[in-house]
Amino acid sequence: MHPQIPATEPASARGAVAIITNRRGQVLLHLRDDLPEIAWPAHWAVLGGGCDPGESPADTIIRELDEEAGLIPENLTELFEITDHRGAGQIVTFFAASWGGDESDLLLAEGVKLQFFAPDYLDILTIPPFIRNGIYRHLATMPS
Repeated sequence: MHPQIPATEPASARGAVAIITNRRGQVLLHLRDDLPEIAWPAHWAVLGGGCDPGESPADTIIRELDEEAGLIPENLTELFEITDHRGAGQIVTFFAASWGGDESDLLLAEGVKLQFFAPDYLDILTIPPFIRNGIYRHLATMPS
């Protein structure tokens, strides 16, 4: 008889998110559904999601932006990785891009709402800590 081998999570559960900014330097945020089975329910976050098996973070973010909002970003750039220690435990690759459209024109397929926010307004929103960290880390590198 062989010892029972415990089931484990994938060695590196991965995800990808995009910090989308407009010409005014505002950040596009997505109000997540209030469902107990999802990570960070009823929080504002940037668009993104988990990588499918064999999918790169770059392919993931392009797919997720299209699936969640019908959004095709301009100047998509990979930034850095942050682990979501308090949520799903994923290693999340952050990307940045610009988009010149109006959020009301986007086709929201998941969640409650999409809205651009000025950086000064981010402190009062309920945002997952790792997402807030990534947004501020990126904004600190942008010209004023």
